[in-house]
Amino acid sequence: MALFGFIVVATILGATLLIFAGPVFGGVLAFGIVVGCLFWGLYMLIDIHKTIHASSPKKDKVQKAYEQYLSERRERLE
Repeated sequence: MALFGFIVVATILGATLLIFAGPVFGGVLAFGIVVGCLFWGLYMLIDIHKTIHASSPKKDKVQKAYEQYLSERRERLE
């Protein structure tokens, strides 16, 4: 429901901007707003990825040795 509200508000603001500022200036400003929001979203995704990656459990020596054993075993079977 919030998304629908944001769409309505953005439509009203876009129409107002088009009426008062003209199509060229309004288009440039709208493009700047959209691209700025996309870059901000990308920045937030990178930040979330870093946070999740930092808190993920690290492999210990036993896990590494087990994975090495499995890979060697696969190589011997092939």
